Amino acid sequence: MAVDRMTLPEKHSTLRVVPMPADLNQNGDVFGGWVMAQVDVAGAIPAMRRARGRVATVSVNSFQFKQAISVGDIVSLYADIVHVGNTSITVKVEVYAERNYANPVIVKVTEAELTYVAIDAAGNKRAVPAENSPEME
Repeated sequence: MAVDRMTLPEKHSTLRVVPMPADLNQNGDVFGGWVMAQVDVAGAIPAMRRARGRVATVSVNSFQFKQAISVGDIVSLYADIVHVGNTSITVKVEVYAERNYANPVIVKVTEAELTYVAIDAAGNKRAVPAENSPEME
């Protein structure tokens, strides 16, 4: 029986990291909190670009762990904006692991959706610039 081989999305990854032994839980898998932190960093990147400045995470709308991540896996995170409001930006993040260098396998390990709010230097909410505004050029 043939096994379908998963491939990475054909777009530039937002973030790529390799977990280290210090990132493991007592069972030898990468801590879920480590994965959540990487997802938050990856999601903030397109949000900051779209907001043209600082953002703060205001909610984790969904977070699904599909498979464990192990030390040595190459973890690729892909983040795409799915909604822009007056002050908020919602981002979907998909996480893949490349493992087993002798016979490489790619698996989708996590997917999440987070909402960020644009903030000013004082940490107050501010409007997200319109896409065609001079701030976006």
